[in-house]
Formats: sequence, C-alpha cells, structure tokens
Amino acid sequence: MKDDLRKEVELGPGVTANVHASKLTVKGPKGEVSRIFLHPKVTLSLEGDKIVLLAPKATKREKTILGAFYSHIKNMVHGVKEPYIYRLKICSGHFPMNVAVSGNELVIKNFLGEAVPRRVEIIQGAEVKVNGEEIVVKSCDVEVAGQTAAKIETACRITNRDRRIFQDGCYIFDKAGSA
Repeated sequence: MKDDLRKEVELGPGVTANVHASKLTVKGPKGEVSRIFLHPKVTLSLEGDKIVLLAPKATKREKTILGAFYSHIKNMVHGVKEPYIYRLKICSGHFPMNVAVSGNELVIKNFLGEAVPRRVEIIQGAEVKVNGEEIVVKSCDVEVAGQTAAKIETACRITNRDRRIFQDGCYIFDKAGSA
C-alpha cells in the first residue's frame, strides 16, 4: 500500500539550514556541512526551524531512501552543534615511530624501520592533531572524520609478517557515536 510519508528534523538553537535545488547546507556554531540529496520522489523543504522530508505515495524503496536521508540530516545537524571525534593510538613495539602533521598530510616515519615515510592525505574538512601517543581526528561531517581515521589506520597495515608479533601501527580505539 502506498502512503504519504513525512519526516521532520528539528534544527535547534543556533543552527540554520538552506535548501537550494537538492543541496542542503546546515550551519551551526561549530561549522558548516553541505550535501546533495537527489531522488526524484523525495523532496526536501524548510518549514520554520524544521527540515521536512516528503515522499508522496511512497513505495518500500522510497521509504528506505527517506530513512537514509533522515539519518544523514540528523548527523549533519548534530555535527554542526558538536563535532565528531575519532581517536587513534600509535603503537610501536619494534621501531620508534614518528608521526607528524605537515600541511594536508599525516607523515609516518620509521614505521617498522622503513626508510621511506608513509603519507596519508587528510580529507578536506577534517582536523588532525597528534598528541604524544594519540592521534585525534575531528570534523563536523561524520563521514569525513570516519574516512580520515580509516585512511590513517590502513596506511599502517602490515603484510607479509606475523600480526601476532608485529602489532605496530595506528589503531582506532574511540569512534564518534560509540557509547
């Protein structure tokens, strides 16, 4: 049975939104996030301090799309109020690793005694800081923060060695949104 589906996302104090064509921009006290929500049967609109998602005569597929859009918008609104933070631990048991941020890159020197440093490009919109044995990735966009942390973790992936013995690397130990 086809129903008219409508979902609303509250913006809250200090948060503004702008819808232009299918691009939604959310601005808040901690930053700004933009994203394109393009689907022929799902529409976005602003009604006061709410973002309204509407899918007239929605089938099962439109219901799933509407749910995904709703979750993305909630994450955007939460991110501009309070940024998403990922924490990574630097573990070096065999060789002392040197990790530093230079420009828009994270440089990992002396990983397992390698002469050539490993470089990880930091995605635009993410802020990366190295505090001793910890790397902190912060962003208003949950996807940017997560992808940057994942790129750092996979840059230190070990192959052709016994992972039970060689446990060196950078590992995510605290994710945004985990309790």
